[in-house]
Amino acid sequence: MYEANEKRYDTMQYNRCGRSGLKLPAVSLGLWHNFGSNAGFDNMQAMCYTAFDNGITHFDLANNYGPVYGAAEENFGRILKKGLGQYRDEIVVSTKAGYDMWPGPYGDWGSKKYLVASLDQSLKRMGLEYVDIFYHHRPDPETPIEETARALDGIVRSGKALYVGISNYNKEQTIAIAALFQEMGTPFIINQRKYSMFDRTIEKDGLKNYAASHGIGVITFCPLEQGILTDRYIDGIPEDSRIRTDGRFLKEDAVNEETIWKVRNLSAIAKDRGQSLAQMALAWILRDGDITSVLIGASRPAQILDNIGMLSNLTFTEEERKRIDAVLRG
Repeated sequence: MYEANEKRYDTMQYNRCGRSGLKLPAVSLGLWHNFGSNAGFDNMQAMCYTAFDNGITHFDLANNYGPVYGAAEENFGRILKKGLGQYRDEIVVSTKAGYDMWPGPYGDWGSKKYLVASLDQSLKRMGLEYVDIFYHHRPDPETPIEETARALDGIVRSGKALYVGISNYNKEQTIAIAALFQEMGTPFIINQRKYSMFDRTIEKDGLKNYAASHGIGVITFCPLEQGILTDRYIDGIPEDSRIRTDGRFLKEDAVNEETIWKVRNLSAIAKDRGQSLAQMALAWILRDGDITSVLIGASRPAQILDNIGMLSNLTFTEEERKRIDAVLRG
């Protein structure tokens, strides 16, 4: 039987999620990739154990993470049952609904019927009575936002989720649904958005500053741009890279001459800081305290250990900030 590391909380940093009572680890583990039906279970289990042994208490899923849809939740449920579940009260489990999940008009977007049914299925797959955070995965342009907000509020009041989150909502959409949650007294605590050195949209659209000033947590995904912000592509595209093996999320033209120039120069800055490029890229996201947690993905336990190594140097000097910004401007 799995026994967690007794020193698991010694080095991890925990940040308050908005104005809620919930704290999230500075680094959370996302199960978007490498937890589907095409991955090895022993490796998945080892990654979850490694994460928890090092203070990563938050595991982030969605109904359609796979392949196949639902597979990541099923596999995480097996991991809970085989040992991790004995620490359920020390773990934050989040899942989402909002993208296509099953055929027909009721398996997508943001209707109450879809959200309630999807969470029921997710709980069954994971063998849980509740999740800690339930997200609406993306804004729905057709369903009234009031319906989506009331559905999420009702889910919390039913006891099937403790907190509510949204994902991929911009500043204006966040303001609109936050007002409804405030009116109903819904424990809305977090927005999940993409953010990296190469994608600063949440700065440009104002969401980052708005969330920080209004007590809304922000957790970010794709912090390493599907591996571009690592040393992996400095000398070209490896044959076993995600570009070669799965081109759905990372296209070959993304690794162009300009990008490689930036990566090489950023890697040099990271070396001066005593970090890998990946570690610096993760630390950069947490540099000003506005981001609650950064979601990492992994294909093996060693990657998790390497990523959390960035916790030893989260501070950037003014000179380092200027050097990084100069490289990013090109």
